Amino acid sequence: MDDLVSTQWLADRLGEPGLVVVDASSHSLDPSRDARAEFAAGHIPGALFLDLDTLKDADSLVPAALPTAAQFAARMAAIGVRDGDRVVLYDDSAVKTSSRAWFAFRMHGVREVAILDGGLGKWRAEGRPVESGAAAAANGSFSPSPGPGAVRSKEDMLANIASRAEQVLDARGAGRFTGEDPEPRAGMASGHIPGAHNLPFGKVLNEDGTFKDAAGLRAAFADAGIDLDQPVVTTCGSGVTASVLLFAMHLIGKDDTALYDGSWSEWGADPALPKATGPAA
Repeated sequence: MDDLVSTQWLADRLGEPGLVVVDASSHSLDPSRDARAEFAAGHIPGALFLDLDTLKDADSLVPAALPTAAQFAARMAAIGVRDGDRVVLYDDSAVKTSSRAWFAFRMHGVREVAILDGGLGKWRAEGRPVESGAAAAANGSFSPSPGPGAVRSKEDMLANIASRAEQVLDARGAGRFTGEDPEPRAGMASGHIPGAHNLPFGKVLNEDGTFKDAAGLRAAFADAGIDLDQPVVTTCGSGVTASVLLFAMHLIGKDDTALYDGSWSEWGADPALPKATGPAA
């Protein structure tokens, strides 16, 4: 199974044994939307509901931290994912939250996991079937194991300002990066991590929400000043759209990458940390 699958690919395989479809929608910055209610109103037939909003380590000091292995395994068991399943993730989120789920699934040892290109929006636009109601009750059995996906801490990012060992790439919009636009989180400082580059995550996507082809992805990173021959760590507001850039790099074979999970929700909230404004240096 490829890392990115088309709506046609999925339509041809719905219901196959061992193929699990998971709705990873989340709307944490849009209180007018309720991912669980929207799932109940209409989802890809047979899909499971991940509840990405709550799939986090609440005991961590990092805001909205990735789940621990035990927390992830418990969620898989609760929604019905089993060892060896092939997982296709999709979302109907403005910030493409299936990429965040993809990062977590791989990190905790899911060997075959893909993203549905274009998500539920493209599926619906093509007139493909949806069903309503809550996900059927199911018991999974999942054994987590270490997988790919490096994570950086606040301390790592602070040290990197001096070392420049990794390029830092911020997925937020240009206005938030430069500090011209306020942060959506109340009381949050504006700007970016000193030395960071900026590539708003939407620039790796086509108008229909599908990912650009390899040439388009490479051009987007180049335009942002990123040398794809050197390591990259991504950041954003809370580690979600940063994952979109990680997935885009994975599609073109670049995996010497990492995620700053705390992202600006951690960095911007700490008055002791340095902050830059204006365009990328």
